[in-house]
Amino acid sequence: MELKKLIKPLEITALEGSTSQTVERLDFDSRKVGPGSLFVAVRGTQADGHQFIEKAVGQGATAVVAEELPAQRHPAVTYIQVADSATALGLMANRFFGEPSKALKLVGVTGTNGKTTTATLLHSLFTALGYKAGLLSTVRNLIGSRPLEAAYTTPDAVSVNGLLREMADAGCDYAFMEVSSHAAHQRRIAGLHFAGGIFTNISHDHLDYHKTFKAYIDAKKMFFDILPKTAFALVNADDKRGGVMVQNTRARKYTYSLRSMAGFKARILENSISGLHLEVDGIEVYSRLIGEFNAYNLLAAYGAAILLGQDKMETLTALSRLGAAEGRFDYVSGARGKRTGIVDYAHTPDALEKVLSTIHQLRQGNSRIITVVGCGGDRDKAKRPKMAKVACDYSNQVILTSDNPRSEEPEAIIADMEAGVPPYASGKVLAVTNRREAIRTACRLAQDEDIILVAGKGHEKYQEIKGVRHPFDDKAVLAEALAEQP
Repeated sequence: MELKKLIKPLEITALEGSTSQTVERLDFDSRKVGPGSLFVAVRGTQADGHQFIEKAVGQGATAVVAEELPAQRHPAVTYIQVADSATALGLMANRFFGEPSKALKLVGVTGTNGKTTTATLLHSLFTALGYKAGLLSTVRNLIGSRPLEAAYTTPDAVSVNGLLREMADAGCDYAFMEVSSHAAHQRRIAGLHFAGGIFTNISHDHLDYHKTFKAYIDAKKMFFDILPKTAFALVNADDKRGGVMVQNTRARKYTYSLRSMAGFKARILENSISGLHLEVDGIEVYSRLIGEFNAYNLLAAYGAAILLGQDKMETLTALSRLGAAEGRFDYVSGARGKRTGIVDYAHTPDALEKVLSTIHQLRQGNSRIITVVGCGGDRDKAKRPKMAKVACDYSNQVILTSDNPRSEEPEAIIADMEAGVPPYASGKVLAVTNRREAIRTACRLAQDEDIILVAGKGHEKYQEIKGVRHPFDDKAVLAEALAEQP
């Protein structure tokens, strides 16, 4: 694409050089730059792209977009100064790939919990309704039914536009994507055209990055602030911050709720181990999904589908046949079917409380709850004692273990968690650093009818230790450990 066309949507403060050359690639990682690249210097959390401008030029970049231009400039290179290079990257990526988000109907889902399940439900729902749809989620990316590896909740601006282009070219009518607070704050969604946005809920998370809860809320709100007036904004009315999300949005506002007055309303008639029996907008619906939190996810998906013009009865019929996303309340049964294991991605205090509360509602007789839980390293330390306290409040036995310790020592993370163990619960808490052994210990402690929850990693197939990702699958380890028990 010709450079002058690519930079047309930018607010340029200074420009040096020709804009008539063809841009072959759009890069913000200097290691990927090649001949004909336009290099965008973005200030990241780990490194500042401005430090690599000279390297990018040396590798063949013919144009540079930056917030600060280097003192030494090459006469054959075009330099463009902007106020915000992250936003510029998103706007150019959208243009470079031919505005793919306008070629299909794109719906974003944001919130602390429920993003993956809601986005996955929408993808499965629209597939069941006969459409070809794309999915961008923590668990996986899909172009129709073709899977692609998912590395981040929301990929970088270049990757997400490239994926949307593939979806559009493959004939997708819709695309559903998770929108993380990091992605909104880092402007990874700049330039995208959304047909709608969904807010699930918000609770404390990612304070290692955002520093304050208010900053975290504001980052989520950024998504709704960029929605166009043609889009819909569907928010959970039962979350007190639902109204905050849409204070400044230009989009059409809608609500869904289990408890409040709302545009899309449901109530739980029965919540059992076999699924949910709901009344949605006056119609009774059965679902294989379990728990109140999934009632919210189903209602959000239903509301979005109706706002996208789908038939009410066809939508509810299709929803009743769908299952949950991988690693979300995932069941594993023991050899004799007497002990139950559950794997869930719950990695925040609120999510863990919701899952454990649901298990409490479902358990029968004298069955006990044994919870295996850890916290990630190099992440929000404030939630560690809270996670331990929630586990103690709702479990008969708690095993604290490692999650993804990353660069931290797992013992130090566990010590942070132990600070949240109430005095009355100290006798029922064990610390087993090795995650595999922690899961095996839980299974050895379990008796008939007990329920084992392994929380925190869900769908992940690795454990990150000292910068290395080792193969590890909670569900596989849990199934193996349960099979070993008599």
